[in-house]
Amino acid sequence: MFYVKNVPGWERVVRIILGIAGAVLSVIFWKGIIGVVGVVAAIGIVFSGVVGFCPACALVGRRLNKQAKL
Repeated sequence: MFYVKNVPGWERVVRIILGIAGAVLSVIFWKGIIGVVGVVAAIGIVFSGVVGFCPACALVGRRLNKQAKL
């Protein structure tokens, strides 16, 4: 792989659930460009959960502890 996973398993599940909820709520409550921005941001959160890599976490030097993997 070209990247090292830096999001633990439990956090990946949380990111996927909250990202889907955020996308649905953005579609329901926000209309226009702000709704589209909300959906795109939520899709980014879901993608980082599915892949297991968060670029923002990598920028600050976050790494997975080998014993804490699920």
